[in-house]
Amino acid sequence: MQITFGTDGWRGVIAREFTVDNLSLVAQATMDFLNREGLGNKGLIIGYDRRFLSRDFARRVAEVAAGNGIRVKLTDGYAPTPAVSWAVRETGAGAGVMITASHNPPEYNGFKIKEAFGGSALPTTTRVIEEIVAFNISNNHRVISIPYCDALSQGLVELFDPCEGYFHQIGRYVDLDLITKAGIRAVVDPMYGAGCGFIPLLLPSVDEIHNIENPSFGGQAPEPIARHLAELSDLVKSGKYQVGLALDGDADRIGAVDEQGEFFSSHNIFTVILRHLIEYKKMSGGVVKTVSTTRMIDLLAEKFGLELFETPIGFKHICGLMLENDILMGGEESGGLGVKGHIPERDGILLGLLLLEAMAVSGKGLRQLLNETMNEIGHFFYHRIDRTIENSAKELLIKNLSTNPPTEIDGQRVAATNFSDGFKFIFETGDWLLIRPSGTEPVLRLYSEAGSPEQVERFLKQAVLIAGC
Repeated sequence: MQITFGTDGWRGVIAREFTVDNLSLVAQATMDFLNREGLGNKGLIIGYDRRFLSRDFARRVAEVAAGNGIRVKLTDGYAPTPAVSWAVRETGAGAGVMITASHNPPEYNGFKIKEAFGGSALPTTTRVIEEIVAFNISNNHRVISIPYCDALSQGLVELFDPCEGYFHQIGRYVDLDLITKAGIRAVVDPMYGAGCGFIPLLLPSVDEIHNIENPSFGGQAPEPIARHLAELSDLVKSGKYQVGLALDGDADRIGAVDEQGEFFSSHNIFTVILRHLIEYKKMSGGVVKTVSTTRMIDLLAEKFGLELFETPIGFKHICGLMLENDILMGGEESGGLGVKGHIPERDGILLGLLLLEAMAVSGKGLRQLLNETMNEIGHFFYHRIDRTIENSAKELLIKNLSTNPPTEIDGQRVAATNFSDGFKFIFETGDWLLIRPSGTEPVLRLYSEAGSPEQVERFLKQAVLIAGC
């Protein structure tokens, strides 16, 4: 089997692609890479989420690491990805591995690599590991491992709690006392994932739903998007709460529900927090957004004189720029947002707390804060739809759009294009449409942003016709 890393890690359906044997191959290639780069002697952090068999998969990775002479710190229970990433950086480990499929449906699991800087493995790193996997298979190189119990008794694997250091960092970054004194009535939906219990530990007055262990995630993907947050929305609409926060399966992504009980997208979250960092925290630096992220970020960067970068989808691209430049904030449409002074990594828990801090400072709700910005830079509407598509149809669509892209959509002339990740069509008004095949699922993602919700829907209807799905 060919092992391919997507936007953040290698993922597959459990017992089909994501098997113990395939995981062992990927783990061996990772250990080969770490030892070859002189990183193995610095140790490895391993964490896991609440998915089916995640703990067992994490232990298997630990067995392979130990067999290759790499000492392991394995989380003593499920943990959010950002806590594992912080532990990599804080302990000076050579790398980290997180067993998670993030927001993917329950039947998936995955293998994320975190480099020594505490962020997602860069494309250059994952490419090399893919090559090592292929080389090891073609040359019949065996997987070297030590049984888990033996590795524990020999001290090659040590269990640890990643939360203490992570909580200390969060407390330095966010004014938890200010949030507590503001008396904000908040509720968190961790979507049965690895973020369960974390925000209430930091803010005991916050309530939480969907926090029991449930590897089926209530029968839906643990992705904090509007159609998955109906219960959270209803709780806020009931008047009991002023805001709802949602985390994805490994808590590196954030979603929210505003004071009206309406879904508050990652575009809106990015906009509110970016302004909060600039105006309240007096921070500066460049801004990074992916191709599917709102134009509001462009306009805010222009307003405050900040350098703007645009990348393909995947936080690893944002991470690369955060390592090379003075970046204040980076984010993507899927809810992955990272900030300066932390790690070059998505962190849903930290970003959720920053939303509460922005509310505490201003005394206003999320929708109020967003509307104040929109009144200055313009009002924007956004929507994304996903369609199932067969691989053959996906390949044909890619070929057609690459060789003969439309010059007009819904009667509007295409003024510019960006084909760095998918097919983005930008119109003279600044409105845009993006047609993008998923790198990890048999899915076609269609995105649009425009000055009216009606125009967004018209663009998306045209995208469905273009895609033929």
